[in-house]
Amino acid sequence: MTAKASDRLGVGIVGSGFIADFHTRAFRGVRHADVTAVCGRTESAVRAICDLAREQRVGDPTAYADIREMVRDPDVDAVWVTTPNHVRAETVRAITEEVASGRASLRGIAIEKPLGRTVAEAAEVKRLVEEAGLLHGYLENQVFAPGVTRAHDLVWSRGAQQAGSPYLARCAEEHNGPHKGWFWQGDKQGGGVLNDMMCHSVEAGRFLLTPPGVPASEWLTPVSVDATIAALKWARPAYADELMRRYGPEVDYRNRPAEDYARSTIVFRNGDGDEVVAEGTTSWSYVGAGLRLSFELLGPEYAMQVNSLDTEAKVFLSREVAGRPGEDLVEKQNAEGGLMPVLPDEAGAYGYTEENRHMVTRFLDGRRPDEGLDDGLQVTRLLMAAYLSGQEGRRIDLTDTAQQAELDSFVPQVAQGTWRPGR
Repeated sequence: MTAKASDRLGVGIVGSGFIADFHTRAFRGVRHADVTAVCGRTESAVRAICDLAREQRVGDPTAYADIREMVRDPDVDAVWVTTPNHVRAETVRAITEEVASGRASLRGIAIEKPLGRTVAEAAEVKRLVEEAGLLHGYLENQVFAPGVTRAHDLVWSRGAQQAGSPYLARCAEEHNGPHKGWFWQGDKQGGGVLNDMMCHSVEAGRFLLTPPGVPASEWLTPVSVDATIAALKWARPAYADELMRRYGPEVDYRNRPAEDYARSTIVFRNGDGDEVVAEGTTSWSYVGAGLRLSFELLGPEYAMQVNSLDTEAKVFLSREVAGRPGEDLVEKQNAEGGLMPVLPDEAGAYGYTEENRHMVTRFLDGRRPDEGLDDGLQVTRLLMAAYLSGQEGRRIDLTDTAQQAELDSFVPQVAQGTWRPGR
C-alpha cells in the first residue's frame, strides 16, 4: 500500500513523550515534510507536542487518541513510532492491520529503538511491517549524528583505503538515569540500561566498522558476544528508595532491580575476512555534566574520536548564581553551576535531524532507508546474546546454530523480574 503521489510527506507521530519531542524539533531541518498528526494516550502530552510543532513551524498537526483513526487520516503518509517498549508491538500491529485491510494508505513506517524487548517480539514487528508491504526504517539516531558520519567517511576514505579496514570500535552512552518510570521496570522496558542504551552502542559499532554505502549485515558476520551486567548504583538501598519515592512502588529496586551498567564485546568477521571487535559500554550510574556519548574507531594507521561533551560552547556560573534544575544546557543535565558544556542544537548533534531527513527522502522516493528493521532485529539478537552472557557468565558463540535457536525464544532474567545482582 502506498499513499498518493506527493512532493511532501505528511508524518504522523505515535507517542507523545521525550523522543517525540526530539523528533518534532528535528523536523525544523527537514524539507518536504510536515508533522500532520500526533497520537498518544495522554491528552495533555499530545497537545504539548502539537503545540511544539506549530511553534517550530513544522506542521499544524491533528491530535488523536486512537492510532487506527490517525493512520486513516489522508494527511498522514508515514508514521514515526515512538511509543514505550511494552506497547510497541501492539502499536505496529494496529497500524499494519489498518494498511492491510485497505482502510489506511501509507508510504512507510519508521520505528524507534529498540525494535523489540526480545528477538521474538522484534521479529514479529518486522514481519508485520513487511507483510503490509510498507517501506521501513529503524530510528537509530547515532548512526546519523553528523560528527560520527563525517569522521567515519574520512577514516574509511583516507585511512582504510591505504592502510586497511578498521579493527576496533568503542562506543559508549552514559547518563544518570531515564526520565520515566517505565524505563526502570524490567518487564515493561525489556531490561535495564543494556536494552535501553546498548542498542545505540551496538549499532554505532556496526556502522563504524562497515565501509560507507555497504549494509552492515553484508560486511559483518557476528562470531561471539561476551558481556557483563551489574547494578552499581540504583540497587543500593538509599537509591532504591529514591526511585520508589520518585516513581512509585512499581519501581522496586530492592526486590526487582534492573542493571544500571552494561558492557559488551562483540567479535565479527568482516568482508575482508578479518576479525574485528565492537566494544560497548552503557551506564545509568554516570554522574557528570549530562548525557555523554563517545565513539572511537581504530585501524592499522589511524584513529577517530567523537565525544558529545566536547562542545563548541560552554558557560560558567559561579556559586553566587542559584539556578533551578533543568535540561536547558544538555540532555540529562546534572548541575546548574560551574563550567558546563552547551549543545546549541541537541536534535542535530545527536543525529535526529539527519535521520529524519534520510527517512523522509527515502519514503518520498519509494526507496528502502539505509537503516531498516532488519538492522533493528540484528541489534536485538546481539542484545539478547549479551544478556545471556551476562546472566550465565560465559561467552556466547553466535556461530552455533543451537545457540542461535535459544536466542529466538530467550527472555532475560531482568525482564522476568528474577535477576539478582552479583549472583
